[in-house]
Amino acid sequence: MYRPASASTKNVRRLFGTDGIRGVANTEPMTAELAMQVGRAVAHIVKNGSHRHKIVVGKDTRLSGYMLENALAAGICSMGVDVYLVGPLSTPGIAFVTQSMRADAGAVISASHNPFQDNGIKFFARDGFKLPDEVELQIEDLIFGKKLDALRPTADGVGRAKRIDDAQGRYIVFAKNTFPKELSLEGFKVVVDCANGAAYKVAPLIFEELGAEVIRLNVAPNGTNINAGCGALHPEEMAKAVLEHGARLGIALDGDADRVIVVDEKGETVDGDAIMAICAQHLALQKKLANDTVVATIMSNMGLDLAMSRLGLHVDRTNVGDRYVVEHMRRNALNFGGEQSGHLIFLDHTTTGDGVIAALELLTVMLRSGKPLSELKTLFEPMPQTQKNLAIARKQALEELPKVTKTISAAQQKLGKEGRVLVRFSGTELKVRVLIEGPQSDVNEALAEEIVEALREALC
Repeated sequence: MYRPASASTKNVRRLFGTDGIRGVANTEPMTAELAMQVGRAVAHIVKNGSHRHKIVVGKDTRLSGYMLENALAAGICSMGVDVYLVGPLSTPGIAFVTQSMRADAGAVISASHNPFQDNGIKFFARDGFKLPDEVELQIEDLIFGKKLDALRPTADGVGRAKRIDDAQGRYIVFAKNTFPKELSLEGFKVVVDCANGAAYKVAPLIFEELGAEVIRLNVAPNGTNINAGCGALHPEEMAKAVLEHGARLGIALDGDADRVIVVDEKGETVDGDAIMAICAQHLALQKKLANDTVVATIMSNMGLDLAMSRLGLHVDRTNVGDRYVVEHMRRNALNFGGEQSGHLIFLDHTTTGDGVIAALELLTVMLRSGKPLSELKTLFEPMPQTQKNLAIARKQALEELPKVTKTISAAQQKLGKEGRVLVRFSGTELKVRVLIEGPQSDVNEALAEEIVEALREALC
């Protein structure tokens, strides 16, 4: 039923977290100066021959994207590498365009689900997969070791920048081609909440061109309203719209559209774990689930393991972060996995989490089974969970906090074998996350509060 995956060994990082570099825009580390240095380092690393090298750069809809886009492009060009600017496009869209254009790398300027004042930079290699840890550490070494100062090309050795105007159209065609040719969404009414983010143009068009009637929500970005009370983190408005319009499905993306949360025709939320269970069963029935295994992270609900076990399927677990899910999938020849948060990776189609393609896969199951989502989701029965996030002043190893570790141990002892305690620091924010999972919600809540209070005393 449960087979733990080996954890990745990571050295100490100064810039990169679980999903690139991230922080408040225009403060360290998310400054224009740092973006230029990162651009220089990545450009230096990708140069591996005498051909004209190129890096694709895309972004979401944040106000600070203009500033960071220009700085990153300047750094890349200063190292003799060309920049292809595609403008607002989802993270999976950038991964696809990078691979499709045979670029040497791709860069996404986005802070994903974070509020507009934050921003970030993450990279894809030429094959469309995120850079491994060792390459990110190489980038940090080049920046902090000041090893690039003497490597400045001149004259015609400097890179050029150009805009690619048809990147959105290319991605639309790609996403539509993942949907079975024999199926159509005609007669399907869906609500699509784009979170005023990177997919505000392409996502509704994809579903419409496949035949669906689309109710559009949050498709008017202004630079400051990305993820603001909408999208995958706030599906309440979408749920109301589903009921109001009699839609069969609600689809909520986050700011860079690499994750999706859906609501069924009754307006009830269905998270990434439930979607994984539904799609895994469908893939297994079609003999398309590699090694009968789903890859999830340590954050996924124990109910996923139970649901898969009933079907004779397995769950492998990794550290938090869709990149670690993908790494485990590639290392073990697996093709499906994801996160509770809605990062879902169908490696037969794409190289990273893609909220639009995940929604299309779910719609495929609904069409082929003839069942509404409210019925399909009964396959998955979640174990009660309590999750709490605490903003902290600093990060410190948990083993150096005796009162915290004592409180965690006491909680785990109380839950016994029927539950679990997970406490971890966010890889993208100055926060600590507490997860309690057990059969009794009130007990989970009380134990979570005790741990949060211990953490508050130690780190706030």
